[in-house]
Amino acid sequence: MGKTIVVIPTYNEAENIAAIQEALFALNIQELELLIVDDQSPDGTGELADELAARFPGRVYVLHRAGKQGLGPAYRAGFAWALEHGAEQIIQMDADFSHSPPVILTMLAQIRDYDCVIGSRFIKGGRVDSRWGFNRWFLSWWANSVWVRLILGTRTRDATAGFKCWRASALRAIDLSNVRASGYVFQVEMVYLAEKLGQRILEIPIYFEDRRIGMSKMSVRIKIEAALRVFEIRWRYRHLHSLPQPQS
Repeated sequence: MGKTIVVIPTYNEAENIAAIQEALFALNIQELELLIVDDQSPDGTGELADELAARFPGRVYVLHRAGKQGLGPAYRAGFAWALEHGAEQIIQMDADFSHSPPVILTMLAQIRDYDCVIGSRFIKGGRVDSRWGFNRWFLSWWANSVWVRLILGTRTRDATAGFKCWRASALRAIDLSNVRASGYVFQVEMVYLAEKLGQRILEIPIYFEDRRIGMSKMSVRIKIEAALRVFEIRWRYRHLHSLPQPQS
């Protein structure tokens, strides 16, 4: 299948970064590389990432960015780097084990026939950690399955999902230089553009586990801001007409 690069943005993930690297390499996927994009984490994540890169030359790489600049810019920088370094498949995921590394095996098996494979919490078989509670689950379900779909007309059930496998050709077609979102709504913008361009998207069910170690970066303010910025996406691409989705 060619080279696969896993892109993980980090901010204060010192307690997780070595463990996630070990779990990824334990999958024994040929030509799998890891790119850590660190936003100058004050807890030393960047330094630990550099140690991993020195320990695994040619397999672990680090992009250091000047300060906390947002999830969207981190992924854009990571995706651009991966494309420049010959990736055929690009995986995006979190460092905190909310996204289970073994799912990547299924993603890579499916990406042969799709442009993007999404690890979805909100299709049949998908589920979230029982510690979420009903209110948190309902808010997330409603945002994805009602709010985003109502405003943008998307078909994807988990538009805010952060666990995806992209074909390199799909990311090139989207043209990352035009993607504007900086926060968590970046995930929505990417899915919206992929659908508008007629890309073949597959959602596969995953179990979304609450982070094992460390504090979540998702606050109520961030959730509200992301919900409101969905309107910005609709306005920004109001002249972009949908292309028919290719037949599988």
